[in-house]
Amino acid sequence: MFNKLHSTLVQQAPGFLRFPVKLVPASVQQKVMLETLKRVFHEALDDGEFEFLENRWLEVHVRDIDLKSFISFVDDKLVVRSDIENADVRFSGDINDLILIAARKEDPDTLFFQRRLLIEGDTELGLEVKNLMDSVDLDSLPSALRQALFTLADFVQKGLQSTPNVNEAQYAHKI
Repeated sequence: MFNKLHSTLVQQAPGFLRFPVKLVPASVQQKVMLETLKRVFHEALDDGEFEFLENRWLEVHVRDIDLKSFISFVDDKLVVRSDIENADVRFSGDINDLILIAARKEDPDTLFFQRRLLIEGDTELGLEVKNLMDSVDLDSLPSALRQALFTLADFVQKGLQSTPNVNEAQYAHKI
């Protein structure tokens, strides 16, 4: 019973989040995204590892909650906007998969080949973004952020694992 509730919550959470996300002004979403990125990538920013993104745009699209952020590096500063027409590269996926990738509970390449993570546009730029993400030392994150990420990812992973597949559910129903 608890596993089914857990699974349902993980599967339905994006639908519940979609409306509140739309209510948050774009300026607030951008500020939260920018501050989070600065914390996560503080070492890479200090080391100048974002220069490959200079005046180029990365779109991050969380499909199931319809959240889009455009990220660039302009005048030696990380920039987040919501009103860019065309990005050079686009990463899109569902929120649960992106959480699992962020916590390194899922491999982005695996999700890419399963069509759960889409990377479109400049593939060389996409590879540089992926390599930068892989270079983040999760142990260097602020402890509260790291713990929140791991707790959320564990919750999502267990909720997805306890989801019976269609064939199992049909078989169980016939018995």
